[in-house]
Formats: sequence, C-alpha cells, structure tokens
Amino acid sequence: AATGPAPHLKRTGGTAAVKAMLLEWCRARTRGYQHVDVQNFSGSWGSGLAFCALLHSFFPDAFDYGSLEPGARRHNFALAFATAEERAGCAPLLEVEDMVRLPVPDAKCVYTYLQELYRCLVAKGLVKTKKR
Repeated sequence: AATGPAPHLKRTGGTAAVKAMLLEWCRARTRGYQHVDVQNFSGSWGSGLAFCALLHSFFPDAFDYGSLEPGARRHNFALAFATAEERAGCAPLLEVEDMVRLPVPDAKCVYTYLQELYRCLVAKGLVKTKKR
C-alpha cells in the first residue's frame, strides 16, 4: 500500500479542504452510476454501491456493475473491498461485517479508507495529480 499523504491533497490547506476535494473526486468518479449519489462520507456509502461504482470507474472489467443491487450490502462491500485490494493494492482498512452491522457507515472510517484508496490509485498511476 502507498504511504504518506495523498499527493496534491495535502498542499491544498486544512482538513476541511482535503475532505471537500476528496468528496468531489468521489462524486465526479461515480456520477451517472445507478443508485449512487455521493453527498457525504457516511450515508452515501451505506449500500456499498458507491464503493463499487468508484472502483468500477477504474476497473470496468472487474465486475458487472449493472448486476448489483442496493439491498445486497454484504455482497457489495465484499466485492468493492476485494477489488480495491486486488486491483489497486489498497489495504483492507474496513471490514465487511462492520459495514453491514451499521445502518449508516462511520464517516471517519469511510474517509480514511477513501484516502488510502486514492493514495493507492495515485501510486499505480491511475489518478493524475497536479505537479508544482
């Protein structure tokens, strides 16, 4: 897994600015995916489909997004986290069982996981950052 702060996210300012940029990146990558409307780091990720959509946007051959159902939370989380680990090298920071147990995911946990996923995608050259 990649280490250190996510390139370009750190230079932009405080935590609020980093969170806003990461949220907008997630929103942009998942725009147009059915049953996904990223508005925050908690409820927007509750069905697991936002994670699936984000990963599908980078790895469209990994799985058939159209076959996924919002109610199949355990399957969606498992698929997303396995794809992130296998394809992006992202450390499994979130547990499927923890995600399924909570009706609304913990925002800090989701935010931390998405930062790690972003770092891994940058390290693989799949996300381009602005060079200064």
